[in-house]
Amino acid sequence: MNSLLIVGSVAFDQIETPFGKTGKIIGGAGTYISLASAVFKTEKLLVSVVGDDFPSDYLQILKHKNINIDGLKILNGEKTFFWAGKYLENMNHRETITTELNSLAKFDPILPDSYKNPDVVMLGNLTPVIQRKVIEQLENRPKLIVLDTMNFWMDTMLDELHKTLKLVDIITINDDEARQLSGEYYIVKAAHKIIEMGPKYIIIKKGEHGALLFSRDEMFYSPALPLDDVIDPTGAGDSFAGGFCGYLAQTDDFSFENIKNAIVVASAVASFNVQKFGTDGLLTLSKNALRRRLFKFRNLVSYNLDENIF
Repeated sequence: MNSLLIVGSVAFDQIETPFGKTGKIIGGAGTYISLASAVFKTEKLLVSVVGDDFPSDYLQILKHKNINIDGLKILNGEKTFFWAGKYLENMNHRETITTELNSLAKFDPILPDSYKNPDVVMLGNLTPVIQRKVIEQLENRPKLIVLDTMNFWMDTMLDELHKTLKLVDIITINDDEARQLSGEYYIVKAAHKIIEMGPKYIIIKKGEHGALLFSRDEMFYSPALPLDDVIDPTGAGDSFAGGFCGYLAQTDDFSFENIKNAIVVASAVASFNVQKFGTDGLLTLSKNALRRRLFKFRNLVSYNLDENIF
């Protein structure tokens, strides 16, 4: 069984959408990535930090999903990272109400010895310095390193981001971030320019409009599954990342063709996440439900066209 090293925040979220409002619930990139990968046969190794206010019940949720939390550090006297946000009517834009870094501001990832030889690494959206520090602690080169980042690091730590990009295989960003990082408006040009920075592949996430995959010579597009309703988009990108890496770790096939499959699987996993508040959609996700949704994806893009008609 391949191992998947996951580095990202474990946090409290408080979310408001047109469909309702939560109190403080478990959130954070590391949480969503871990829970999204839980449906796959892979050893999941979580690295993160929380304060001593983090409930033991939440830790048990992670353990129950067979997520190894030996790398989850609890800082005494500190509070857990907290984010509160409100989504507007169209759910494509959100307003951040509160961001309290708390223990995350002191995050210094130290990998346990049992974490230092993973097969796949998923670096959640943290500073490129922290992401690189994790890579530098690995004893052997993993089969795949995936990195998520955002425009904030492009604004504030671009040189550090460039250093880290040279060490990874795949970067996942949205289309606006791809334009900013590359300086190119057209997505194809932007993708090729980013690949020149180091990664072998780039995945450009377009939310409800699907995702694009680029290598130096090939490209692929997968739509998102149209849903009757979206309750809460929080963690959709991280759920995508967890489904993507979980599938690749289970199949142990890192070819372009299988990465295409991984994008479809990841989109299916993320579609469950957005249909409930917080992580509830991932906590109840079953293999059978995922299979049924993948069948819908297949029908969505399947067609029979006689090319000789012209």
